Amino acid sequence: MRKSRAYLLLILVLLAAMPVVGQIRGTNINVLVTPDKQDWNYQAGQTAQFKVSVLRSSTLVDGAVVDFEAGPEMYPDVKKQGVVLKDGTMTWKGKMTKPGFYRLTVTAHVDGKEYKGSCTAAFSPERLRPTTVEPKDFDQFWQKTLEQARWTPLAAQRTLLPDRSTEEVNVYQVSFNNIRWGSRTYGILSVPAKPGKYPALLRVPGAGVRPYSGDTYTAPTQAIVLEIGIHGVDVTQPQQFYDNLMNGALNCYWEFGMDDRDKSYYKRVVVGCVRSVDYIASLPEWDGRVIGVTGASQGGFLSYATAALDGRITFVAAVHPALCDHTASFQGIACGWPHYFYGKTKSVENEGVRRAEVETSRYYDGVNFVRRIQCPTWVSFGYNDDVVPPTTAYATYNTLTCEKVLSVYQQTAHFWYQEQWDEWQAWMKKQLGIK
Repeated sequence: MRKSRAYLLLILVLLAAMPVVGQIRGTNINVLVTPDKQDWNYQAGQTAQFKVSVLRSSTLVDGAVVDFEAGPEMYPDVKKQGVVLKDGTMTWKGKMTKPGFYRLTVTAHVDGKEYKGSCTAAFSPERLRPTTVEPKDFDQFWQKTLEQARWTPLAAQRTLLPDRSTEEVNVYQVSFNNIRWGSRTYGILSVPAKPGKYPALLRVPGAGVRPYSGDTYTAPTQAIVLEIGIHGVDVTQPQQFYDNLMNGALNCYWEFGMDDRDKSYYKRVVVGCVRSVDYIASLPEWDGRVIGVTGASQGGFLSYATAALDGRITFVAAVHPALCDHTASFQGIACGWPHYFYGKTKSVENEGVRRAEVETSRYYDGVNFVRRIQCPTWVSFGYNDDVVPPTTAYATYNTLTCEKVLSVYQQTAHFWYQEQWDEWQAWMKKQLGIK
């Protein structure tokens, strides 16, 4: 009894000594923009009606002042400022006569702060088609590039990370040669500790420069997972190391070499993804049958590219995939991140854009990769995404000719909801053949 009391007293003392930190979740002011159709989908030629509500503590804010813009995504044709909503609400009507996405974005000014809400309606999205042109030597270019890269042996290295490993999974930092000798790809490899043969998953990264912790959550006792970085640097350094690179030598790396397909930064990146499949296939723990690839944003594009170039990939899961339909801008249509030609709506010559940049972009356009994917593919994105426009995501999805699944979470922007994440994980586990 005395020991129990002493233990309880110790706990109380420790709790009293800890700082009280409240969790901050969301804002008390919200701007809701909702359509009059539950699925946000309309046929071209129909009219969508949007309801705007500016709320404080879930009740309307009288006299709210808002700015708003409306029209095809990335190309709004209506912009208004300082509109007073007497009862905190308004309606708006939007229409498109051709397939596409129409977005209403409202910014409310309340107590000196800004609060934003959006709604993006789809008009016949199943009819969207991409604009990009496929180079005649697309297959030859990538076949030759991979053949030359594979002249260099992987020369893989694997180092156990005891602080990240558990009784169920061994976690390693690994590296192997990429496009040439000394050009390394680094990643975190998670392998079930129990001896056996396992299916595998390759996780490819979104844009940025960062460390990686590895995937020990998808199926730690039932699957191999390799999570890679793309920049040829150690992936276990402190965050400041990567911040310095992102703000220095790798700032806007996605624009490097855009005037030459052989100098594009993404040439080495795409090759590194395929060589990651080579590495997984070399592991004695791999079951020799199943390798999936998954990623979001830039990682969605890299998932497409990897599956297109390597027939060993058995499934793809891509979330809001970027780098698709770069040249849509020339037709005044929303283009994929990183929006290389945004705003250049006339001919290439008249806008002064170098022809070489346009030609190079076609070798690194997700659209031209998805035409070649033959394995089951799951795709998910949000209609409110202002980084990867749903116009490009949907047009690219429509180009897939393989077995495919589309899971739309209309309200998401360039992020995902918990339900979307759970569905993503569940679909991949099914493809991996595990529970």
